[in-house]
Amino acid sequence: MIAKALTIAGSDSGGGAGIQADLKTFQELGVYGMTAITAITAQNTLGVHAVAPMTPELVINQIQSVVTDLRPDAIKTGMLHNSEIIQATVECIREYDLRNIVVDPVMIAKGGASLLAQDAITALIKHLLPLTDMITPNIPEAEALTGLTIHSMNDRMEACRHIYAYGVRYVLIKGGHDAEEQHSATDLLYDGEVFITYTEPRIATKHTHGTGCTFSAAITACLAQGDSIPDAVKTAKAFIQAAITDSLNIGQGHGPTNHFAYYNHHLQKVGHQHAP
Repeated sequence: MIAKALTIAGSDSGGGAGIQADLKTFQELGVYGMTAITAITAQNTLGVHAVAPMTPELVINQIQSVVTDLRPDAIKTGMLHNSEIIQATVECIREYDLRNIVVDPVMIAKGGASLLAQDAITALIKHLLPLTDMITPNIPEAEALTGLTIHSMNDRMEACRHIYAYGVRYVLIKGGHDAEEQHSATDLLYDGEVFITYTEPRIATKHTHGTGCTFSAAITACLAQGDSIPDAVKTAKAFIQAAITDSLNIGQGHGPTNHFAYYNHHLQKVGHQHAP
């Protein structure tokens, strides 16, 4: 039976991030994707131009419709926008005893626009994180979640410990925003005892829109198929590295990553190509 994954996130009209990126990622990794839309955004590679949240009731109705018929094997949350939608998501996770919860704490768009209301951060920490199997903040998000300033790997380790104390099973702080790593990007995974690092060469490109969404969606897809969290992160790291390296080069601003790239890489080994 095919693995199924649900993304609870915002819609990106430009297709590079949000539920659009999540569904593309699920599909490329062989997982059936489903959605509960939390907000509609008008955006492109140049920025976010408008945001309209769904009502909490509509978010609950979407989740209920999915889980009562097509129960997901893993769930990813992306842009939840406000505390009411966070609470609605929490209620559904508890009511239906949902598992393999991956939280991408989407707070700031590439262009700098805020995607998570300030009062929602407290709700995220207090209500959602204790139910979470993995959270995947970048460095600015980790700083917002902890109140710490992160400049070094030791700082990241301390932030991991801080976030882990909120009740999360695994913390993954991504290294894309680490200014000290000029030639590589290292992601740091923490399970409460052991730290694991995942390092790939840093790619000089502005086409990185949706990297966080895509990375966490790849982790979710792997968890839906029964992978361990460390193995899921390893596959997701390879997926996003390929997506950044083999750029689509579209858009006037921060262009999207290439969701075809990982699949193409494997097909090219056997003489085929999955054309965009």
